[in-house]
Amino acid sequence: MESIHVAAALLSAALHAGWNAAVKASPRPAEAMAAQMLMSATISLPFLLWSGFPEPAAWKWIAGSTLTNTVVVIALLKAYELAGFGIVYPVVRAMSVVLVVPMAALLAGDHLGIAGLAGIGLIVVSLGILAYSTGRDRSIPPRASLWIAVAGVATAVYVMCDAQGARAAGSPWAYGFVVSITNAAAMWWRNRHLGTPIDVMATNWTIATPTAVASVASYLLILWVWSVAPIAPSSALRDTSSVFAILIAIVWLREPFTASRILAVLLAAAAVPLLRLA
Repeated sequence: MESIHVAAALLSAALHAGWNAAVKASPRPAEAMAAQMLMSATISLPFLLWSGFPEPAAWKWIAGSTLTNTVVVIALLKAYELAGFGIVYPVVRAMSVVLVVPMAALLAGDHLGIAGLAGIGLIVVSLGILAYSTGRDRSIPPRASLWIAVAGVATAVYVMCDAQGARAAGSPWAYGFVVSITNAAAMWWRNRHLGTPIDVMATNWTIATPTAVASVASYLLILWVWSVAPIAPSSALRDTSSVFAILIAIVWLREPFTASRILAVLLAAAAVPLLRLA
C-alpha cells in the first residue's frame, strides 16, 4: 500500500470513530443514527449530479451492500441490548477483518504476504484485547453470540460488496453517493415510525449535520482506497476505528487509560507499518 492509501484509511477510521461516538452519546441514539443517515443522503444527492451514476456493473454490489448493511444494523442493535457496545463492536470488527482476507483472495485476487497477514493479525489481537478488557467481568449470553456472529459475517460481506462495487462503478465517488442514499432509504423505512425524513432531520439537525459530513467523508475515503489498494489490509486499517474510539473516550470523556488499552493502541500502531508493506 502507498503511504497516501494508509493515511486515507486511518483518516477514514478516525472519522468513523468520531461520528459513531457522537451518535452513541446522544440522548436518542437510534433516532440520531436515522437522522445522520438521512442527512448523509441529503448531502450526497447534489454531489451525485456532479459525479453521475455508477456503471451498470456496480448496481448488483449496491443492492448487496444496502441489504447486508441493513442486516448489520439490526444484528448490532440486538447484540448491544444483550452484551453492550464495548464487547460487541470490537468482536464484530475483528471477525470482519479475519473473514475479509480469504474473501478478498477469492473474489478480487488480493493475496497478502507475511507482512500483511502479520499486520492484520495484530489488529485482530488489538480488537480482541479491547473486547476482553470490557467484558471480562460479564458473561455473553448465547443469543448475543449469535447476533455478533451474524453482524460479523454480514460486515465482511458488505465490505466486499463495497470494494467490488467501487472498482466496478467507474468512480468510487458515484458509488458512495448512491449507497449513502439507498442506505438512508432502508434506514428510514425501518424507522418510519419516527416521522417523515424532514421531521427526523429537523429535530436532530445539530447532531445530524456534523456526523453526516464525517460519515460521508469517511465512507468516500475508504471506497477510494478500496478502488486502488488491496482490500484486506485497507479494511483492517479502517477497523482501527475501535482504537480511535478508545482514544476519543480517554481524551474527551476522561475515561481511564488502562494497561489493556495501552497494549491495544500499541499493537494497532505496530500494525500500520506492516500493512504499509502489504
